[in-house]
Amino acid sequence: MSASTPASTSVSTSGQTAGVRLVVVHPDKEVLAQAAAARLLTRVLDVQSVRSPVHVVLTGGSVGIATLAAVAASPLVPAVDWSGVHLWWGDERFLPDGDPDRNETQARQALVDDLVAEHGLPAANVHPMPGPTSVATPEEGAAAYAELLREHAGGLPEQSEGTVPVPAFDVLLLGMGPDGHVASLFPGHEVLAAQGTTTGVHASPKPPPERVSLTFDAIRSAREVWIVAAGSEKAEQVAAALADGPVTEVPAAGAVGRARTLWLLDAEAAGATPAK
Repeated sequence: MSASTPASTSVSTSGQTAGVRLVVVHPDKEVLAQAAAARLLTRVLDVQSVRSPVHVVLTGGSVGIATLAAVAASPLVPAVDWSGVHLWWGDERFLPDGDPDRNETQARQALVDDLVAEHGLPAANVHPMPGPTSVATPEEGAAAYAELLREHAGGLPEQSEGTVPVPAFDVLLLGMGPDGHVASLFPGHEVLAAQGTTTGVHASPKPPPERVSLTFDAIRSAREVWIVAAGSEKAEQVAAALADGPVTEVPAAGAVGRARTLWLLDAEAAGATPAK
């Protein structure tokens, strides 16, 4: 059985009022991945009933990739008009194309290549972050991705309201590490203060040391941010983030959506979170 805590309204560290926050707890990581997959497909279908295209930001990590694999196995996949979906990434390890440690490679194996081959997702709608195969440095990769985001931001109503130049992400998926990092935004790291929409990352405390990441400004532009986390080793930082701890210590606390922020947890990750 799954449980949820009452929704609340939060304020991001930039001072803007964020959307409601909802915490949903599932009994274990397997059920969490299945439920997150069903929720994602339902959300895409709901959005497609009122607007197109749909923009989804994917995440890596064990639970993130398990969620994508569960999407691939769902009977709801054929119901989605994949020709109207764009897929992005929240961060990427600065590794060559096809490297098994790239988030893109793992996502392609779990879901994306099948959507392209069998379900009508245009290859041009898949937007991986550049690596050393095509650019020389993480900064060049970040700049190229920022330009691609800008190209797909035009004409959206939100862009006339002072938001950052990115598509209006309908769902932005994030994992969270045991240290509280999201994307490649690590506690105590200078990258937390990065401006713009993307940033190169050096000296990452988690290998590999070089990465490309969305910034907090880009993350907070999303309509909905979903943080998916499992395991007892993450319980302390989950609780700290839900208590609105400082972003410099718990970066996940700064990942909030404009309309809604969902924390999708297993029981172990929720273990240190006070009941409401």
